[in-house]
Amino acid sequence: MLYAGLTFTIPLTLISFILGLSLGFIAALARLYGPEPLKKIVRFYVWLIRGTPLLVQLFLIFYALPSAGITLDAFPAAIIGFTLNIGAYTSEVIRATLLSVPKGQWEAAHSIGMNWAQALRRVIIPQAARIAVPPLSNTFISLVKDTSLASVITVPELFLAAQRIAAVTYQPLILYTEAAIVYLIISSVLSSLQTRLEKKLENTGAVKEKENDNAVRN
Repeated sequence: MLYAGLTFTIPLTLISFILGLSLGFIAALARLYGPEPLKKIVRFYVWLIRGTPLLVQLFLIFYALPSAGITLDAFPAAIIGFTLNIGAYTSEVIRATLLSVPKGQWEAAHSIGMNWAQALRRVIIPQAARIAVPPLSNTFISLVKDTSLASVITVPELFLAAQRIAAVTYQPLILYTEAAIVYLIISSVLSSLQTRLEKKLENTGAVKEKENDNAVRN
């Protein structure tokens, strides 16, 4: 089970979250600042993913696409499914946090000669990141647990390993309890890291806000 967690569960979580977060960031920017046709496409994507169960999405990708001539191995299919799902949810988080930054910050950035991209990168995103860390971290922790759904498309991750061992040993209570404990340990470690990251961003943000205020005054 530990081997399955290290070789499948953790890589699946990390790859899916990084790709999903990147997709969510692009989707959020497109929805906020893109042309109207692109905004409609992004809204439809978010509506579709958020309105259907993740399990159904995985089944469609792995079991239904072969009927259309598209066959994927279990692990890439799981990555695609989790990435699309995470991308939809994180896009809403990122969009909300970007909107939460006061418009005065944009004006202050433009007043010291920054263009749109510079203002976004150096002023808006650092402030939005501090707000986004808690919900994004919760999404990441939830993803660790959601990877157990990959077992239904035969990805040999931690939960499927527990199922297979239980089928041989006839000790489902012990094996599933052990699996739950492993998930609990991983989630607890990630929660601790989340707390540290939040504190670090708060300290860094306070310093940057002082620098921005001094730059505007000068």
